[in-house]
Amino acid sequence: MRSRNVWQALARPDFLLTPWPWQSAAYLLSSALAGIAALGAIATATAIAGALAVTLVGLPLLAALGLVGVPVAAAERRRLRIIDRDPAPSAHQVPKKPGLLAWAGTRFREQVTWRELAYALLFAVVLWPLDLLAAGLALSVPLGLMATPVLMALVGGGHEAKVLKTWTISSYPEAFGLAVVGVLLLGVAAYVLAPLAGARAALTRLLTSPRDLVLGEQITELTRSRGRLVDAFEAERRRIERDLHDGAQQRLVALTMTLGLARLDAEPGPVADLIAKAHDEAGEVLVELRELIRGIHPQVLADYGLEAAVSDAADRSTVPVDVTIDLHGRLPQAVEAAAYFVVCEALTNVVKHSGARRAEVVGWYGEGRLVVEVRDDGHGGATAEMGTGLVGLADRVSVLDGRLALSSPSGGPTLLRVEMPCEPTPTPTVRSV
Repeated sequence: MRSRNVWQALARPDFLLTPWPWQSAAYLLSSALAGIAALGAIATATAIAGALAVTLVGLPLLAALGLVGVPVAAAERRRLRIIDRDPAPSAHQVPKKPGLLAWAGTRFREQVTWRELAYALLFAVVLWPLDLLAAGLALSVPLGLMATPVLMALVGGGHEAKVLKTWTISSYPEAFGLAVVGVLLLGVAAYVLAPLAGARAALTRLLTSPRDLVLGEQITELTRSRGRLVDAFEAERRRIERDLHDGAQQRLVALTMTLGLARLDAEPGPVADLIAKAHDEAGEVLVELRELIRGIHPQVLADYGLEAAVSDAADRSTVPVDVTIDLHGRLPQAVEAAAYFVVCEALTNVVKHSGARRAEVVGWYGEGRLVVEVRDDGHGGATAEMGTGLVGLADRVSVLDGRLALSSPSGGPTLLRVEMPCEPTPTPTVRSV
């Protein structure tokens, strides 16, 4: 399997036969070219901005020097590919608005911009000379020894050669012997340069592509995308509810009324019996359709809010439920929907599993959070893993940065608590039916 970075390659027994030794040397040597270019660009930009500082033009240029690390870091992330094939993405955020000012404003507010500036200055002044020095010292001795036979033939006329400008040899056996030593030392140099190159790459990645910031941005974007999916899901639920309520339900109501009138006018007999049967079945279908619509997205929740919707759900429960919800306004639709379905699922579990004689739903808004609690006096022992549907509801609440907690010791009582951060919204206009 092909290694993705020099650290993995160093563990291979055939390391010296792979391209990684040469890539390590190339990474350190290319640092000199990149560093000289960065130093020249920074020095030139600083000189121009300083010269123009007395004018209004120079002030923006001085401020722009804070962004000098952005292109340097971008180039260094690309140069990382020489030694490390793992992606090194930028940790910068995408500006919310187009344009240069929005881009610059976003960059100045980011922590990673200042990390890149620190790296650019460190790289231009300190790092590239050290890289060049390390590569030069590690390669000069073995390459100098390997070149001894060539120097004897081209410079010394085949009679003598100066070895590393230190001592003189006068025979080809000595020259070739030193060349063999140089080859061996070159292998040693490879094992020295590779860790140095790996450490330099790690420093570059730490300052220009920090994994914590990159992962943080990815997590933030994932949370936003999950939130968008929840909003889209809720919008689709409302659309389906509206289509059923205004379409299929109205047609079914009209059909039921028509069958009722036909039932009144029909003469007793087989036809009247069929009409009566059809009328009764249409009524049952209408009841089932209304329950289905209420389960998709209850109209009372959309029109009147969480308090009215929970009260309606409590009225339909076969176990008596006391409802005390104090909100003083509407909350975001996704929050209201999540809280409502948590309450409905909890009340369903109370009826099916708890053996409770009474339940209570309490809700309030405070300190930027909606808190809803469902209690019952049943026998307890409930867990989220018992197929109660609470796992899916907990996932739904977590998308909204909320928490769902269940306390149900054996013998009861059971308490289900959900908290979701939110801000009140303007009261929506009630849709007429």
